[in-house]
Amino acid sequence: QVQLVESGGGLVQAGGSLRLSCAASGSISSINAMGWYRQVPGKQRELVARITSSGTTNYADSVKGRFTISRDNAKNTVYLQMNSLKPEDTAVYYCAAVVRTAGSIWNDYWGQGTQVTVSS
Repeated sequence: QVQLVESGGGLVQAGGSLRLSCAASGSISSINAMGWYRQVPGKQRELVARITSSGTTNYADSVKGRFTISRDNAKNTVYLQMNSLKPEDTAVYYCAAVVRTAGSIWNDYWGQGTQVTVSS
């Protein structure tokens, strides 16, 4: 199986920065897109940023110019650098990846989530 383990969440003041990391491990043959989503209680999970295996990125309008997604394919790891954080960025952030396992099957995998809290 495949596991995604996130790290880097926490509490930060408005205007501050955090860097999230997510490492994929397990029976991985290759990874296509990787991304970050976030969810607040009572709302649907939303895409924050996504990056393909070739490095093409897309962002939610609300984070453009403040967040940067990147990945290290050799380490099967995706990062989210979050700058100029706002209280409305407070959410549980989830890592996701489209992974082909050793059995040559593509599936979506999710991390357990990491809390990001931005105080005003």
